[in-house]
Amino acid sequence: MKKLIIHSDGGSRGNPGDAAIGVVIEEIGGTLKKQYGEYIGRATNNEAEYQAAIFGLKKLKQLIGKEAIETAKVEVWVDSELLERQINGFFKIEDTNIQPLFLQLWNLRIDYGDIKFKHVPRERNREADKMVNATLDKELNKLI
Repeated sequence: MKKLIIHSDGGSRGNPGDAAIGVVIEEIGGTLKKQYGEYIGRATNNEAEYQAAIFGLKKLKQLIGKEAIETAKVEVWVDSELLERQINGFFKIEDTNIQPLFLQLWNLRIDYGDIKFKHVPRERNREADKMVNATLDKELNKLI
């Protein structure tokens, strides 16, 4: 059984402001390791965190296929305690901008056989955070 970790982070300069996502997908004990950074426009930090997790689940499914994700053990590491607490059913989703993102994330996770969302300190999600900041730096330097 494959064990995969999706390191997921989203960030905004300003809240809301220019925002980006960073995702690192790695297979434990395997050779798969992919990094992604994407500018998403204007968003809050929380919206960016959700969009990063959504991107990560979609990208992993593209990389290894529907059948493989049904049997893989997947952990999604987020440094957003809010996202982790909401997706694991401990917090309500009151923000009307987050509600559709929550539903999209919830529906994506159904395709996965064994999936867990885990809150980790920022230090353990450093590579995804670097992708966010590098993407924002690149995008904002275009405007200068």
